This record gives sequence, C-alpha cells and structure tokens, in this order.
Amino acid sequence: MPAEVKILIEGWTNADSLEKGVDEENDACTTSLVRDGTIIAVVDPGIMDDKNTLIDALKKEKLKLEDITHVFLTHSHIDHYRNVGMFPAKTPVVEYWGVWSGNRVDDWDDNFSQNFKIIKTPGHSYDGLTFLITTNSGKVAICGDVLWKEKIDQVDEYAVDQDELVVSRQKVLEVADFVIPGHGKMFKVKK
Repeated sequence: MPAEVKILIEGWTNADSLEKGVDEENDACTTSLVRDGTIIAVVDPGIMDDKNTLIDALKKEKLKLEDITHVFLTHSHIDHYRNVGMFPAKTPVVEYWGVWSGNRVDDWDDNFSQNFKIIKTPGHSYDGLTFLITTNSGKVAICGDVLWKEKIDQVDEYAVDQDELVVSRQKVLEVADFVIPGHGKMFKVKK
C-alpha cells in the first residue's frame, strides 16, 4: 500500500527578495507528515516562534507528539531541526549520520521502508538528504533546501558547493513526480 504525504506547515522565505545590507532575512521551513504503514513521521519540525503551531497542525491530523514514530531531518540547519526536542526522547530521529534513539545511533538503510527511500543530496549543505516517498499520486521528494522553492535554477547563496547542488537538484527532479521544497509549497515536476 502506498504512503501518504501531507504538508503540515507550508514554509516561506524572503531570502530571494532581500536587498543586501538593508533587509533582514526571515524564513520558516516546510514541515511535512508521512504515513507509511506503521511509520508516522514528521519531516523537518522547523523553528517556528510558537511550538503550538506544530501541535495544532498535528491535532488537525488527529495526532499528538507521542504518536509520531520518527522525525526525519533533511539537513542540519537550525531552521529545519530546532523543534526536534518537542518529541518524546524515545522518538527516533533520522538524519545524515544515522538513526538516533536516545544516546545510540545506528545506520539507516537507503530503503527505509517499502515506500520510503533516503537519498544523499549534498550541495546546499554537506549533509543534505532527500526523502523519496511513493504515494498513489506518484513519487514525492521532500528535499529540504536542495530546492528552497519551485525556482529550479536559482543560485543558492548559502550553498557549500553550488556544483554539487546542481547535481543533487537534477537527481531529485529525475526521480520525483512532485517536490516539497525547503521553504515553499509542493509543486509538480515538469518532465
């Protein structure tokens, strides 16, 4: 049975419209919910000012923090992971270095489950991951800041390696039917 993906909180950024030295950057990442069999996962729990924003978004899905079986992080920038501590300590956290359960870390498998694949996508950061989810509508890539928004060719001024980022973007766009970017709404990939 295919997985389900839903955006809990749509992210945003003003980074692409700033006048350097005049404006201050403000943003919030897109936070997603993935259901795949017994897995109920939150991807990128974000940095929102009011943590009730996430609690209320989960309530709309008839979920509590305790119901979440895994937290997944696309990369280690604080605007994507700050709220990971909201979840019970027993909730495994999946990130570049492994699956953290308490003080223990284990390797993750690229095929995390039947419908949930993990792909390394460096460039924006060295530790970038994309989560490719098979749904009834097609493959959904939750890619963090590999793509901030739908602008496919946008230069990422924060990228640690722009060339690697281009390769990662191509990889994501080749395998996905839909993309959930790091700071925007889901979009359909133009094939």
